Amino acid sequence: NPSLLGILQHPDGTVLKQLQPPPRGPREQEFYNKVYDSDCCDGILLELREYLPKYFGVWSPPTAPNDIYLKLEDVTRKFNKPCIMDVKIGQKSYDPYASAEKIQQQVSKYPLMEEIGFLVLGMRVYHMSSDSYETQNQHYGRSLTKETVKDGISKFFHSGYCLRKDVVAASIQKVEKILEWFEGQTQLNFYASSLLFVYEGLCQATTMQLSDVTLAEKRGVPKGLLSGGDVLEYNNNIHVINSTENGKIEASVSKGLSKFYALHKKAYSKRHHSQLSLKVENSEQDNVWKSNSCITQEHLNGNVLPQLEKVFYHMPAETKESANVEVRMIDFAHVFPSNTKDEGYIYGLKNLITVLQNILDN
Repeated sequence: NPSLLGILQHPDGTVLKQLQPPPRGPREQEFYNKVYDSDCCDGILLELREYLPKYFGVWSPPTAPNDIYLKLEDVTRKFNKPCIMDVKIGQKSYDPYASAEKIQQQVSKYPLMEEIGFLVLGMRVYHMSSDSYETQNQHYGRSLTKETVKDGISKFFHSGYCLRKDVVAASIQKVEKILEWFEGQTQLNFYASSLLFVYEGLCQATTMQLSDVTLAEKRGVPKGLLSGGDVLEYNNNIHVINSTENGKIEASVSKGLSKFYALHKKAYSKRHHSQLSLKVENSEQDNVWKSNSCITQEHLNGNVLPQLEKVFYHMPAETKESANVEVRMIDFAHVFPSNTKDEGYIYGLKNLITVLQNILDN
């Protein structure tokens, strides 16, 4: 997955993305420079910043001044167990200046791009049940068809216990904001660019209201609170570039590290899942469930789990606090000036929203 190649994590909370060979690398650098120009007073570009990683200019290792890296915000940094999905958007993944050979190569990689308008390039999902990550590479996304793309994407929102509808709902809202931006601008067209989705895989207690209290009563589920245990300790065991004491950066950027995948952070220092307690409290108010959105199977007896699952699956999304989700545009090696709306990108966003909405409504 080219969008993840050459990504290095820096201790200062940024990532370093190695500039691609010309013309792609310089084009991406020029795009970031234009959007983040301190003199920029174009409202459209200023709004666009909200949907990108923050940009901190370029960096080169002292020992290899010709190796240029873009210094970007690490969007995954604030998450304990970041679940990450990279989705290429648009009907064409080749730009208007592509050779016939390049067009052929891109179309043959995923012939459904025109019809579906997006392609899952990769995902990495944390499963609370096993305290481990499941990773899918670009072959996974290319295997998806119009019929299977909904289930293929819903895998990203599944914790191992349940579908995180709160995350799906929050994702839709974020993508809709990006769609609004595209509907209002005619100066840039984006090809082979991606959306990066990130959410917290370690479910924090989310307060959810049952729309129909009787739903729970009919199924014999105790009223009251379902509380999840303590937060697992975490640590990202990753390659970073070492800073020396005086703040200079050690040039430990090797060719091996430049192939480092940002998605493949390994988490260690596991702790056992704490016991899950079911407390029954009769309350006159609306029946509120505190849940981890996810339940530790081995701690639930008999047939309680299927009943609870049915209830969770029918939670109305709008009653949940909005989940902690980031959706950012990334990969700008094929961005071109334009004087028309980016219809291909808009088509892809609309279809992605439709698929996400179908996951939510199901």
